[in-house]
Amino acid sequence: MSCAMPSCWVLTEGIAGTENQCLGLAEAMGVTPQVKRASPAAPWRHLPAAWPVPPLHVLSEGSDALQPPWPSLLIAGGRKAVGLALRLRRAARCFTVCVQNPRVEPGRFDLVIAPRHDGLSGRNVVVTRTALHRVTPARLAAAGREFAPDLETLPRPLVAVLVGGASRRHRFAPSDGAALGRSLAAMAADAGAGLAITASRRTAAASMTALGQSLADTPARIWRGDGANPYFGYLALADAIVVTGDSVSMTSEACATGKPVYVAPMRGRGSRRIDRFFEGLEQDRLVTPFAGRIDDWAPRPPLDETARAAEIVRERFEAWAASRPAP
Repeated sequence: MSCAMPSCWVLTEGIAGTENQCLGLAEAMGVTPQVKRASPAAPWRHLPAAWPVPPLHVLSEGSDALQPPWPSLLIAGGRKAVGLALRLRRAARCFTVCVQNPRVEPGRFDLVIAPRHDGLSGRNVVVTRTALHRVTPARLAAAGREFAPDLETLPRPLVAVLVGGASRRHRFAPSDGAALGRSLAAMAADAGAGLAITASRRTAAASMTALGQSLADTPARIWRGDGANPYFGYLALADAIVVTGDSVSMTSEACATGKPVYVAPMRGRGSRRIDRFFEGLEQDRLVTPFAGRIDDWAPRPPLDETARAAEIVRERFEAWAASRPAP
């Protein structure tokens, strides 16, 4: 940054996916943030974010203290952090960025970074095609070197498979795991491919067991949560990626690699908001529905929306900092 490196807080309620988005934005800006995990205590935690903002000292048990020295840049995300972020903006007079739709008037923040499937707009809203993330060329290269020995016996091409799980709107029962395994086995046999499969926090053990049983005769490495997480290594080393259609974050990270991305359908009642996300990426020709085959192995330019958003935040922060009176 052309001005002095800002002091930065990342504020969330502690949900890993939201925190990673905020950290990805800070890292792309070249700043090292102090992570604050906090949420308001009752009654504010039960009220909509648009209600009067909570005081900074009335926090739920286990929250980090929110007290001086204040940051000059605040990156916040998550419903329960919105009110605290607005209170901090007032108390610290810091440049405040909200990641994801805050569910309040965007003009109450200096900037809002929101994915286009949220349908948010405004003069201070930066719309991204994907969620923010922490995928960078350097992180992929390092992870690729670390995990290459684990995958060297698998045939090429190599397909990374990112498996999600049950959510409020999706189901991934053992029968679903078995069906996905059969589809992957057919694809691997057709292409002569190897599989590098990783489960998420939401993947039920029984569903992964069923998936693995369907791949008994397929060259595959399956990570079920034991040992070092190979997620970035699998992204780095893959020639193509299959991701289950329940996860915006995993699909966003897959698109950032420049590899062909295929989306496996998930059973459930779905979400119009999530549907818009996948439909938009299909229209942009960034993802393809997975139906048991991979026909396109050609690399493409990585979709780096995090770097683009970071550049905008950097420019706006520098303008804001330059306009402030000297201390």
